[in-house]
Amino acid sequence: MLRVTASLIFYSFRVCARLTDFGLLLMCVTGGPTDEAHGTLNLSIQYWTSRGWAFVDVNYGGSTGYGRAYRERLLGKWGIVDINDCCSCAEYLVDEGKVDGKRLCITGCSAGGYTTLATLAFRDTFRAGASLFGIGDLKSLSDHMHKFESHYIINLAGNEIALNERSPINFVDRFSCPIIVFQGLEDTVVQPEQARKIYEALKKKGLPVALVEYEGESHGFRKAESIKFTLEQQMVFFARSVGQFAVADDITPTHIDYFD
Repeated sequence: MLRVTASLIFYSFRVCARLTDFGLLLMCVTGGPTDEAHGTLNLSIQYWTSRGWAFVDVNYGGSTGYGRAYRERLLGKWGIVDINDCCSCAEYLVDEGKVDGKRLCITGCSAGGYTTLATLAFRDTFRAGASLFGIGDLKSLSDHMHKFESHYIINLAGNEIALNERSPINFVDRFSCPIIVFQGLEDTVVQPEQARKIYEALKKKGLPVALVEYEGESHGFRKAESIKFTLEQQMVFFARSVGQFAVADDITPTHIDYFD
């Protein structure tokens, strides 16, 4: 586990060898958004590192495991602190010469998918992204949130206005790189309409984009075939759109609009 401290911003992330001349980086954004990435064996991560990718798990401000003050950095600043920390982490690795600044990819599930989409909408650090049942519309999420967390989203964003100002769906004109979206059609937390709106908006803009929808999947994929397909399609998507190389695995890529 490598920890970097910069301007009182603390990152905890894992860079797993092997680094190759490709300089490819995949940043994984933890969900929650007050979840925690652990430095333990994860075969999904091994899938990437065994194929020459550098892989980074980021415990951005708001993540658990670093005390209450660190977790509360996100209060009122969701969509700001998480984005800044993720971008700073990637930029640090570029400055250190460990990865190629033109081959940075980002992925995340649920709240991690939100940070992924928001980072791609509001910053230009990464060259491609994957959103797994990610939140595109904070206002819609807040309106449909169950009673237990009815005020949770507003507390994280700060107020009703911020819900709209930090929702990627309202700023699709700012997207400028390839994106692939994965969504379960029985998801009651992040409605499938959010994924479709993102997809249709990016398609209308003419950006390379792909949408994968799963029957029988909800918020978090449970079927082995869905998990395997999602992992493989991310690999192929990033390899084709950013890495510009063919993967060695026998994988049939899903169609990418404005690319194929």
